Amino acid sequence: MYMPSIFGSDFDDFMDFSFPDISKELYGKRANQVMKTDVREVGDNYEVDIDLPGFKKDEIELSLEKGVLTVSASKGLDKDEEDKNGKYIRRERYAGAMSRSFYVGDAISFKDIKAKYESGILSITVPKAPKEPVETSHRIAID
Repeated sequence: MYMPSIFGSDFDDFMDFSFPDISKELYGKRANQVMKTDVREVGDNYEVDIDLPGFKKDEIELSLEKGVLTVSASKGLDKDEEDKNGKYIRRERYAGAMSRSFYVGDAISFKDIKAKYESGILSITVPKAPKEPVETSHRIAID
């Protein structure tokens, strides 16, 4: 009996009961490093929602430099965890770093950008209205 295609098509693998990497097929080899993002235009602002499940607020950093807003997140798993709690059979939790950049324009200041992290979703509000160009780079606080 052949298994459905999401479990693999090779007959030799039909006894492999591991979970398929469906998200990798959808997003490619770097699926665990992709920040799934929604951008909405609301009035005079852009609202950006980024899925960052499993991250703590202090593991996320926003910076604005030369009109480019960069969202970075990094996470590490405790290597000693394996020794304390037995041998892992499968590890699917993410450990590593990811980042994503958005051009918001030279006229946007770090004071104009608001960010909030709640329930694994980073919400960022960026104004659309151009102002006088600002030539500074700063980090943006996350509420």
